[in-house]
Amino acid sequence: MKKRLIGGIVAAAILIPTAAFAAPPLIEMLTRTPMTAEQVKVDEVGKATLEKLYSAFPETKSFEIIDASNVQGDVFKPIDSTDLTKMKVNQTSIILQEKGGTGKKITLHINAGTGEIEHVDQENWEPKVKPLITLTNQEIKAKVDNLIDKMYGNVKEYEFAMEQMENPNQKVLMLNYIIKGSEKPFYQVFVHDNSINLTRVGGEPAPSNIKVEGLFTRNGKPDYSYDSILNDDKLFSLLKISPTELKQELAKGKSVADIAASKNISKQQVYEVIANTQVEKQMEAEQNGVVPKNNRSKEQMLKNIEPKLLPIIEHKTETP
Repeated sequence: MKKRLIGGIVAAAILIPTAAFAAPPLIEMLTRTPMTAEQVKVDEVGKATLEKLYSAFPETKSFEIIDASNVQGDVFKPIDSTDLTKMKVNQTSIILQEKGGTGKKITLHINAGTGEIEHVDQENWEPKVKPLITLTNQEIKAKVDNLIDKMYGNVKEYEFAMEQMENPNQKVLMLNYIIKGSEKPFYQVFVHDNSINLTRVGGEPAPSNIKVEGLFTRNGKPDYSYDSILNDDKLFSLLKISPTELKQELAKGKSVADIAASKNISKQQVYEVIANTQVEKQMEAEQNGVVPKNNRSKEQMLKNIEPKLLPIIEHKTETP
């Protein structure tokens, strides 16, 4: 079955680009601060991004930086049809094009906090007389594989699926690159006209460590991503409690932090146990080639994960 494009927009990740096929599900838009080419080249994130691009595609060294900007602030992202989550955004965007202004173009959207390239637009890299979308599906996949492999590596580690979107105005292909067992794609790509729009969604393998479902619930249903985080043997050991007993206590409307406090265990102790487990899993996955390496230290990863984990520790299940 073909997928329908609603108004030509597909939401794929937490992005704030203007490209039609990368538009985000954000409620409020933020103002971008322009950056000059010189500012990009001396900016830590900008410089590292350009070095990675030049290494992946040496020809881009001769490209001009035709636009660049940074955006920071709070945005709201829908969790589902009834719930919103507030998150901080710090994104740098860089657009390069062949000199002359009509040739190959590449746009990069980078998480300025982590340095990760979250989105890549590659435009006009095929001759106008035979644009990308006119190639065979196998040829298109080879082009996308090449982009992923050069920018991120390990493209062979992913399962692959391609389908044509239902769009009466133009042919659009959606390509998903998925880690085996994951519930969402790691890379999601849209190909249309003479463009590749690639988003690093970052889907992770489906949790396999869940001993008891429902440690973390939202709207009466288990949230398996957060459930997996709380199903931590070291957490159970710290609290001197079984998974079933923890679920029973949480069902009374208590938070993990509340339960810890009743046992004279600080919220910081709980956080450190869970954070170390999650970071160690990430580092192991990177070492085994399951996910691409991000070249961040353990200390950096622990710092970055804190905003995600603290709300989980403080979350209280709604009671009737």
